[in-house]
This record gives sequence, structure tokens and C-alpha cells, in this order.
Amino acid sequence: MYTRYNRRGYPENVVDSQHLKLDDLKEEALEIRLTNQYLYKENIPASPRPEFHVSHLKHDTNRDGLRGIKTDEGFRNPVRGSLLWWSLAVGPDEIASAERRLLETTFPDRTEEQVQKQQSFLEKFTTSPAFEQTSRLGSYRLTFPLEEVLKAYSEQFCSGAQPVMRVYETVLYKKEVMYVVLVHSPANQERFSKYPLLTDDPNSVCTYRDGCFIWRPEAMSETHTYKFVLRQDAMQMEAAEAEHPQQFYVWDNVAVALHVDKQVLNFDADGLRENLTFCSLGRAPINRDPFDDFTQAEEFVKGLWPDCSSPLQKASKLN
Repeated sequence: MYTRYNRRGYPENVVDSQHLKLDDLKEEALEIRLTNQYLYKENIPASPRPEFHVSHLKHDTNRDGLRGIKTDEGFRNPVRGSLLWWSLAVGPDEIASAERRLLETTFPDRTEEQVQKQQSFLEKFTTSPAFEQTSRLGSYRLTFPLEEVLKAYSEQFCSGAQPVMRVYETVLYKKEVMYVVLVHSPANQERFSKYPLLTDDPNSVCTYRDGCFIWRPEAMSETHTYKFVLRQDAMQMEAAEAEHPQQFYVWDNVAVALHVDKQVLNFDADGLRENLTFCSLGRAPINRDPFDDFTQAEEFVKGLWPDCSSPLQKASKLN
């Protein structure tokens, strides 16, 4: 593990070429005597271990970023780096399907009566910024189907070939753990060969299968108010109030970094507008630029797309 500073001036503690689960990450941090009051906490209530199948990516930005995206008709790294950054877009539909999948795999022999008795519980644990519809980066969110992004990348950067996916790094911040997946052209195999290929390993933090990223988080809540209760005899799962609520902990998420060098990943202007929504200010913003309110955002977007008659929508449930 080593420390670097990102372009916003925040320290990042980095482990290259690995996606380290939290216990292994703690060991790495202890080896360099890293001070982190959240990562080392031991009194964290039990949480479920769902598997999210994510079919959309999101890219949050501010006014300047959106103006550049409209001008370029696509996405690029606006500074000196060569990577274009996206995040997994996990909404209520993905949470509901992950809950259903967890119940079905844990209790494959449930009766219909037991199925009917089961109450929704997973949404009580998915409370970290990774699941919120607010933004920490800016008032504008572009959300695209993953397959559409990969198809555009394949056509524009890979001469139609399949992009290559690799385990790029684990990044630890004060309260956040970010697992980064690198996507690059087959032409750059040698350049990125030190990073392991992203394989379909059932024990990995993140993998890719059938048009979806499969994410297995260990820290979904940030602030832990509930504890997970597994009632094996009744084949039920519950969220019960924790004995010591409001326990603060790290939270994890997955970022996808597309290698674009100095080029633009192009989408047509209408497609960009169609996939654009407004995001309100989230907790602990990491962009120091001011956020717009909805009225300001409507006016700004109308100025960029004057011929578009569709009203600007607020970020909400994913399709």
C-alpha cells in the first residue's frame, strides 16, 4: 500500500492490481501503520451479503463538465490523465432483485407461505452514498446502459473487438473503499499486463458476466443502524435495530475506468440529453464547485440543448 494525492488534493491509500476485501485491506493498512478510525472498527453489526447485478453506469459532473461533454459529444478525461471514470448505478430495482436472489440462494426450499411472510429488509442496509440518488460530484448525472458504453468503446477504441477488463486497484479514503475495474483495448495488452484479468470468480468483490457487473459489497451502510438477523428455522431474513446504533464504518463501491488516453468516447448529442438527469447535493461532496438547484439546472440544460422539448428529470429509479 502506498499513498498518493488525487487532483482534488485528497489523499488516497492504494493497493495496485488487487481488489482487497476488508480484512485483507486492514492488514495492508496496519503494515504501513495507517491511521484510520473507521476501517479498524470491530463493533459493526452483522450485515447481509447480497450480490448486485448492475447493468447501468453513471457519470456525475458539474456545469463545466457537462458543457464539455456537450461540446465534445462524449466523454474524455478533462485533465492530464488517460482514464475516463464511471460508477456502478445501483437503484431500487437492483436492490430488490439482489434481495430476492439472496433469499432464493439461502433458502431454496421455502414454502409459498414462507415467501409471503418475508418482509423487505435489504433497503435498510443499502444506505451508503453508493446507493443514493444524490451526487457528491455535481448536479448532473449521465446514466447509460453498460452494454451501450461497452459497445461504443469497442467500436471506437477496439476496432470492434471485445474490450479487456482487469483488476486495477483498491483505493482507501477516510471512510470510503473504492474498487477499480480497468477497461482497455486489446491493443494495449502489454501495457496493462501487470493487472490481473477480471475473472468470473465467485469469491471476488466484482466481476463481469452476461452484460452486467456483479458486485459483492461488504460495507453497504456507512452508518449502521440495523443488524442482520438470519432466522434459519423460519427461513426468514430480517433487519433488527442494532444494540448500539449509529456505528460509523467505511463504505465500499466500484468504479469503472475506461482507458481513452486523450480521445473522446463519443455519443450523439440526443443520446446524451436523453440520459441526463439532475442530482441534488449529497453527503460529503468531494467537488468544491457549487451545486446548482433544480431551477438553475433546468435553465442551464435548456441553454445547452435549446431544441429539446423534454423536461429535465430528477435522478430517480433506474429502468
